[in-house]
Amino acid sequence: MSKPIVAIVGRPNVGKSTLFNKLIGERRSIVEDTPGVTRDRIYAEAEWNSRRFILVDTGGIEPKSDEVIPKQMRNQAEIAIATADVIIFMCDIRSGLLADDRDIAIMLKKSGKPIVVAVNKIDSVGDLPYEFYEFYELGFEREPIALSSLHGTGSGDLLDAVIEECRFDENEQDDEGVINVAVIGKPNAGKSSIINRMCGEERVIVSDIAGTTRDAVDTRVENSHGIYNFIDTAGIRRHSKVEDRIEKFSVIRANMAVERADVCLIMIDAADGVTEQDERIAGLAHDAGKACIIVINKWDSIEKENNTVNEYNRKIRTSLGYMPYAPIIYVSALTGQRVSNIYQLINSVYAESRRRITTGMLNDLLNDATTRVQPPSDKGKRLKIYYMTQTSVAPPTFVVFCNSEELFHFSYRRYLENCLRDTFGFEGTPIKLIIRQRGDDSTK
Repeated sequence: MSKPIVAIVGRPNVGKSTLFNKLIGERRSIVEDTPGVTRDRIYAEAEWNSRRFILVDTGGIEPKSDEVIPKQMRNQAEIAIATADVIIFMCDIRSGLLADDRDIAIMLKKSGKPIVVAVNKIDSVGDLPYEFYEFYELGFEREPIALSSLHGTGSGDLLDAVIEECRFDENEQDDEGVINVAVIGKPNAGKSSIINRMCGEERVIVSDIAGTTRDAVDTRVENSHGIYNFIDTAGIRRHSKVEDRIEKFSVIRANMAVERADVCLIMIDAADGVTEQDERIAGLAHDAGKACIIVINKWDSIEKENNTVNEYNRKIRTSLGYMPYAPIIYVSALTGQRVSNIYQLINSVYAESRRRITTGMLNDLLNDATTRVQPPSDKGKRLKIYYMTQTSVAPPTFVVFCNSEELFHFSYRRYLENCLRDTFGFEGTPIKLIIRQRGDDSTK
């Protein structure tokens, strides 16, 4: 179910992304010794002492800058602060306590959120440098924590403090067997309506629990089809003077929901068709490797002729050309038309995203594929594919070993992906092909 959100905020270049990578155990944020490298927020799940939470990395805050990029980064950080349950406020011992730190501290106090101050780049073991005690001036309830995000020292104390401040649902229901379904799309596409209709018709057990953001709600449903956790990304529209920011907020909410989802329902308003905003939101799910279903809502409002569905399908496939694998369903949340069929599609694409194929079967397919269409060659050198194996699921990920990564053209990669789909299905899920070059160069 929903997990607490912990946002890492602070000035540029204080080590936020290094800490983020250290805490999640992988190099997901770009780390470079240049202010402003992390412009957008990045999400990942982290765990400490069997407690799981969502960790958010943010771009550096420059409180007084009016330049476009720092201003956008500040907006992103403000959103992170608004949606977080606990905030890690990172400072830098080397630069000492600056005026910008004080300004950020004022901003954080106004948020009313629990704040844990982490003073970074304290690499020496033993007595703390006297500069560390300057940070007590910030006036937060908790004492600052000495940290080296590079070496990891102090991270245990930091995580202990974070967990103390987080609120966990002790009666949280077991997530085993639950399919997390994110309902994403632009405002007014009918996201909340479709969830209400699905719960209203199929309900056995429904519980509303505050979700990962202030304006999202998780709805748990058990019925004859299975157990589902619907993540509604609609919520309250934030007021803004700039209309573009409303669009940005909807994309950010969708991004957060996608991170947690197993399956994404991409809601499209039938009257509007696929807009640029729809393309961007759908792209989030595709890029994250999530199983997807394209749900065309308000179908009851469309005047239909013999070829209407085929024409809509053509337009959708053109606009969302990067996800030809996603099934399309036409529904009406208002009348309930075909809404119950969505459950079967969710189960199907979820299963397909977790399908495993044996190495033997993959290499039978590979032999057949390379016989029918010879691998490309260049200047007498031919691509030689040794074997293929599946390394993970969600999305199904395959490693192909060959003699030359350079010769493995995009067109042949697409051909192999189509062969995998023709043979094994994988409807509703992206497929990831990783090309690995080996030393053997006997190609002529």
